[in-house]
Amino acid sequence: MTVAATIEAKLRAALAPERLEVKDESHRHAGHAGWRPGGATHFRVEVVAAAFTGLSRVARQRLVYRLLADEIAAGVHALALTTHAPGEAP
Repeated sequence: MTVAATIEAKLRAALAPERLEVKDESHRHAGHAGWRPGGATHFRVEVVAAAFTGLSRVARQRLVYRLLADEIAAGVHALALTTHAPGEAP
C-alpha cells in the first residue's frame, strides 16, 4: 500500500469523513528539506468530518497528526492540512 493510501485508510477509519482528498505533492518539493527520491514525503490533505465539530483549527490538526504519527515517524516530512466540519466553508 502506498503512503497516500495508508493516510487515506487511517483517516477514513478514524474520522468517517464526508470528504477526503489526499494528494502526494512531493514532486513539487524536489531538492527541499525532507524530500527524498521516490516521493511520499509531502502531502496535501483535505478533510471534512463531523469529528471536527466544536474543535479549533489547531485541535483538528493535532488530531490528524496523532492519527498519522507512524507515517510522520517513517518519513512523511510535511502535511498541508485543510480541516472542516460539515457545513463549514472550505
